[in-house]
Amino acid sequence: MPKLTIEDLKKLRDAARKSTSLREGETTVKITVHMGTCGIAAGAREVMDSLLEEMAEADRQDIRVMTAGCMGMCSSEPNVTVEAKGQAPVIYQHMDRNRMRQVFKRHVLLGEVQTDFALARMK
Repeated sequence: MPKLTIEDLKKLRDAARKSTSLREGETTVKITVHMGTCGIAAGAREVMDSLLEEMAEADRQDIRVMTAGCMGMCSSEPNVTVEAKGQAPVIYQHMDRNRMRQVFKRHVLLGEVQTDFALARMK
């Protein structure tokens, strides 16, 4: 295996910085699909597939998609958290393909929180 040069390490560092948090300034929205075993059993994979389809169609580089484990609210799975820069995070519950599309198009792209299936709005 070839040795890494300083330039290789700098490239790796820059790539990692680009893919991290909202504080970096390059990301305006972070969407977390909670994919613990309870979420997956409730349909989180289909929710993620739907989200990725919407992301590909929108072609936005300022939106990050992440996965996380269970939030401890198994009865409300699949859950999705949307964190938009300058706004309180919103946790959506009982998500499915259609709800994910609606949240993406209305909340993520237009800033309209979808209160019909919002579980909580953090401070």
